[in-house]
Amino acid sequence: MYFIVVGGGAVGYNLGKSLLKDGQEVLIIEQDPQACQRITEELGSVAVRGDGCEAKTLEEVGTARADVLVAVTGDDEDNLVACQVARHKFKVPKTIARVKNPRLEPLFKLLGVDITVSSTNLILTHIQQGLPSHPLMPLLTLKGCLEVVEVCLPAVSPAVGKRLKELALPAGSVICLLVGKDNLPVVPTKDTVLQAEDCLVAVTQTDSLVQLQAALAGL
Repeated sequence: MYFIVVGGGAVGYNLGKSLLKDGQEVLIIEQDPQACQRITEELGSVAVRGDGCEAKTLEEVGTARADVLVAVTGDDEDNLVACQVARHKFKVPKTIARVKNPRLEPLFKLLGVDITVSSTNLILTHIQQGLPSHPLMPLLTLKGCLEVVEVCLPAVSPAVGKRLKELALPAGSVICLLVGKDNLPVVPTKDTVLQAEDCLVAVTQTDSLVQLQAALAGL
């Protein structure tokens, strides 16, 4: 696969290095000449000096044949623009953007960025995993409108003691995996009885997260 990485800072450099080790074709676009030189010296001829937000630069590096464009500069606006140009002008199948301000993630998704990565939210998620007041943990966003989440059932959950088919889940929500106290993964059936401390992996629509949490955790 051909990956274009916009931004040759620490994140872009390490991402490019990992992708190259995986045997992928990688090109890193970076405006700073010193950063480009460092990347070239350490990784080979995979860095191009230029502005990854400009259509001319993206055209010159063959963005039309790219499978994925990843924008990881330190500027949210630049990352959004790079993804927008890649998607709409060059028809890149998948765009991924680093987002420093987590409040902007809904905007990125609304404007068609496939995957957003916020270091703030990643850290917050790890913190919340140890807090009983946050039983629902986001794992992955699919197609911008579906969420894969983990829900650990507290003892007060209205779902405890019920069969899966008895739950009033939001429309379009699916429970696809259960991990019980024995830490073994099980694909639940409609007759699976849920127990306190069961951890469920569910897929639901983004606007149904609150209803899903209420049905499973009761909080």
